[in-house]
Order: sequence, then structure tokens, then C-alpha cells
Amino acid sequence: MWWRALLVAQLALLVGCAPNMAPVYTPGEHRQPVADHYVVQKGDTLYSISWRHGLDYRTVARWNRIDPPYTIHPGQRLRLTAAATSSARASSRPPSRPAASPRPQSPPKPAPVAARSDPVTSPVAWRWPADGRLVRQFATDAQGKQGIELQGSFGQPITAAAAGQVVYAGSGLRGYGNLVIIKHNGRYLTAYGYNREILVREGDSVQAGQQIATMGVGPGREAALHFELRRDGKPVDPIPYLPVK
Repeated sequence: MWWRALLVAQLALLVGCAPNMAPVYTPGEHRQPVADHYVVQKGDTLYSISWRHGLDYRTVARWNRIDPPYTIHPGQRLRLTAAATSSARASSRPPSRPAASPRPQSPPKPAPVAARSDPVTSPVAWRWPADGRLVRQFATDAQGKQGIELQGSFGQPITAAAAGQVVYAGSGLRGYGNLVIIKHNGRYLTAYGYNREILVREGDSVQAGQQIATMGVGPGREAALHFELRRDGKPVDPIPYLPVK
């Protein structure tokens, strides 16, 4: 049928005009099951592994006694949970018999409550990573990726939201397509997903506003950027950090 031939031609055109694009999946498909350990695969970095499992890279490094620059190797087995402590083991023992005449104890003093820090306070001067319309907002209970989505035009520049170092550039994290992760200081990381082409390499230093990629196609088959901001390994809403448009 003529319409069938037309459909095949259109599909071929879509495939042909999207080079260097990793597959992008719907939210939730990339989520990794909770595990105690992870075996390093080719292309992994400590940052990408920590990102995938929602952990702070410094914590994972400490659990595995890995020092900066956090070099890991394929086949290496990484712990993703804290090791059992002596206090935890002691708590599993049967309780000892109390003394016949215990002395009365004074009530414990209440522990001081740490002041909550303002989540919008940041030493980093942030900027928008791309021009576009906000089509997906941050949600703490979102299934899958926790960030925002900007809709723009295919191939438009994606820029670093702040100065930092590229700690991941690849397509190994399911659901993000071609992904760039930038470390800005000890606390903050940003991620840029759905890219058509990545223009930086791991280890590169980038400046705020420097182009790092070009916009690719998101799950909705529209040109889009997925942008995440993490503080101490945990996703936070990027909007309060970004300047008002």
C-alpha cells in the first residue's frame, strides 16, 4: 500500500537525521534496584555510579576507601551501603541481666537541634543551561529522574550552568540518553540529559555558559533538555537556584 511505503520512508528519515543519539526512555525505566554492591562496568565513573543509585560520591568513596581522584576499574566490586559497625553487632547480642539495685539516673539532656540551612543559599552563581520552555517541573515524589525539562529546538546549544569539571560524559545511565555530569564543588553536581551530541570529555574544566552539548530528543519525541541539580548527592529543585527569567 502507498501509505505503508510513506510511513517507512518517514521512519527512515527520522533515524537518519538523529546521529549520535542514545536511546531515551520514559521516566522510571532507568531506576536501579537497591543493592548492597555494584560491579564496575566499562565506562563507569564513581560519579555516574553514585548518581545512578542516588548516593553522594564522597560517601561511596569512603565506604570503599577510594581516595581522590576516585579512580575505579571494570570488574571492581563497590559497596553501596555502610558496613556493619561494632555497635550494630553489639546490639544484636542478648541483653545482659540488669544489676540487682541499679542507681537512679538523671534524665538525658536533649540534643541540640541543628538549624536548617536555606536550600536556596549557594556559593555557586547558577545560570540556565539552555533557552527553552519549562515543560516539566521538579517533584520530590517523581518516579524516575528528578529534575526539570526544558523544550527547545533540535541541535541548539546546551551550556554549563556554572563553572566546574566534567566527571561523566556518555550514555551508560539508562533513561538519560547522552548525558553530561559536572562537579561544581564538593557539594554540587549538575546533569544534562537527552543530548544529541556531547562536546566535552571527562576531566575537562568548563566555564559557566560554555557549550557542552547540543539538544537532542526527549521521551516525548520533542527537542528537550533534562536538567538536574544535586546537593550532597540528593536531588533538589533547580528553579530556586536559577536566575529569574
